[in-house]
Amino acid sequence: MKVLLGSGGFRTDDRKATLVTEMQSHFGEIDSILFVPYALADHDGYVAALNERGLHAGYTLQGIHQTSDPVAAVRSAQGIYVGGGNTFRLIKQLHELGLIEAIRNRILADGVPYLGVSAGTNVACPTMRTTNDMPIVQPPSFDALGLVPFQVNAHYHPGGIHYEQDGALHPHFGETRDDRIREFHEENTTPVVGLFEGGLLRCREHSVELTGSEARVFRPGVTPTTHQSGEDLMSLLKG
Repeated sequence: MKVLLGSGGFRTDDRKATLVTEMQSHFGEIDSILFVPYALADHDGYVAALNERGLHAGYTLQGIHQTSDPVAAVRSAQGIYVGGGNTFRLIKQLHELGLIEAIRNRILADGVPYLGVSAGTNVACPTMRTTNDMPIVQPPSFDALGLVPFQVNAHYHPGGIHYEQDGALHPHFGETRDDRIREFHEENTTPVVGLFEGGLLRCREHSVELTGSEARVFRPGVTPTTHQSGEDLMSLLKG
């Protein structure tokens, strides 16, 4: 299994460089990557934006939306990259196009490398229930790809919420990311990784290595723990 999961926030030069380096190491000597842009409304624009920003890492990005048979495209893909956006929209498309099982088999059975960023990371988990996104569409199921046995909260940050008014910052009393993960664990037992911006998880069968940023691991009934780039989180995420 070769799964690389990114939080997002790869907009600064150093973070972009980190992502490109990780992509080249992850995908290796292949020629093209099948890109899944369904989390955004403008599929062609998404592929164009990645190419313009150099986030193709030297590979040809083939948009799955441009293929006549998405399932067949998955079955022949050398590598798969699922981009960010709205997780509800993404998972709805994956279910309706019959891509859940096709992608899972390609990654877990055939060993094809998978990269997910933001929403693409959310759908690599057992369920999409730890997304931060607004439910703009109704998917047939919250079940996701299940490439890893844990959940990820992408774009995680540990602080409270503030807004600016009249030149000053004021506290907003909406739910924090910690609050939402705590609620998740009131109903579920799966560990959750709160992945800071710019963070990546290199997932293999027996390791989950953190790189690029900090992360916080949440488990039900256990005080959350904070971890640094370079740590292997597998022992905390076995469920």
